[in-house]
Amino acid sequence: MATPPDKTLQRTLKQRHMSMIALGGVIGAGLFVGSRVVIQSAGPAAVISFLITGLLVVLVMRMLGEMAASRAVSGSFYAFACDALGDFPGFLTGWMYWYFWVIVVAVEAIAGADLIRFWLPAVPQWVLAGLLLAVLTLSNLVSARAYGEFEFWLASIKVVAIAAFLAVGTVFVSGLWPGTVAHVANLTGHGGFMPNGILPVLTGAVAATGFYFGAEIVTVAAAEAEEPATAVAKATNSVISRVLFFYICSITLVVCIVPWNAKEIATPYVSALRAIGLPGAADIMNGVILTAVLSALNSGLYVSSRMLFALTRNGHAPAGLARLSSWGVPVRAILLGTVAGLGAVVMSYVSPDLVFPFLINSYGTVALFVYLLIALSQLRLRARLERESPETLTLRMWGYPWLTWVAIAGMVAILGAMAFIPDQQMPLLFGGISLAALSAFYGLRPRRRATT
Repeated sequence: MATPPDKTLQRTLKQRHMSMIALGGVIGAGLFVGSRVVIQSAGPAAVISFLITGLLVVLVMRMLGEMAASRAVSGSFYAFACDALGDFPGFLTGWMYWYFWVIVVAVEAIAGADLIRFWLPAVPQWVLAGLLLAVLTLSNLVSARAYGEFEFWLASIKVVAIAAFLAVGTVFVSGLWPGTVAHVANLTGHGGFMPNGILPVLTGAVAATGFYFGAEIVTVAAAEAEEPATAVAKATNSVISRVLFFYICSITLVVCIVPWNAKEIATPYVSALRAIGLPGAADIMNGVILTAVLSALNSGLYVSSRMLFALTRNGHAPAGLARLSSWGVPVRAILLGTVAGLGAVVMSYVSPDLVFPFLINSYGTVALFVYLLIALSQLRLRARLERESPETLTLRMWGYPWLTWVAIAGMVAILGAMAFIPDQQMPLLFGGISLAALSAFYGLRPRRRATT
């Protein structure tokens, strides 16, 4: 059953909120910290790894932009999957996405606590993680506008930090920094541009997939935007170019400044700033990474609650979770996401060798499954819209249907490649188990009537 446009969530998010939500969702701690894994494996050619994955994400974002601009509904691609693919694929899309962000909430709460302990080492990690969850839950409970405002400023800090790094790094690498010469020898000086061959470059593209996930949040937030079609179109167009620019350019500068095989690459951006000679580099970058973590945690609580709210519309979640506060926010859905995230944090202490590793190793693969279902949904919905209401296609996917098929083939190739990459076999297995568990839950759950 098609999900009608939602009339209960308040449309309080402005264009500036939407633009920063789009950018903030994708510039996370993965870029600042996780990129080291790809660089250590692929060498300077890690730039190609991020480019391959980035182009794939660009295609998915364009598909999402097309669908969201034509129909700004609660749940975004969950509603599209229900409409285009059927009840079961829609159910999987919504719950896998919720599962992904609940794990992100836990991971970011733990990471944020660790970063704060850089300055407050005496405070226990679990106390700080709990405090971060409490503060950002309260922010989300106030209103969608409060979330948007919080995210606007957090994302702004990240964007300014990346822009400053690009400016300073470019001056340094080009030899215009006082007392330096052109600094590009590291691109080829330690075994060549592709020191370990092509295979690590391709496996690095697989590992980099999770770093980009989050740009799609803007299409979920469209249901609470003042002008959803315009906001989504502008936000998706801006994120496409800026994400590629921020990721590719900043990582290129890092591998120019810091040798890919040096131990300092374990903290790529901190080490790059230290090599340039900026005082207080560790404190500066630690603060920026903390901002990225808080932004991801804030967005995780928001988007998981909105997806859970949308799941009630087709009877895929208990109807009581759709109840809104007087401020127009789904309080129970937010609190359930917080409790689930807190439970995952507890598992990191109670079962650090069994349950928590399963959660960590499964959620990245689950994200890929979601992207694959998004592409399949667009393939079907675009054909329908062209027949029934072509005037709603104000934003169109490039090269339809060929580029959609290219994206689908790329995601299938990534999933297939994971089976042959030792480091990715466990995530693939655990992701498959999560998918099987959700499928079983769909078959066993009591049937509920969809809310209207």
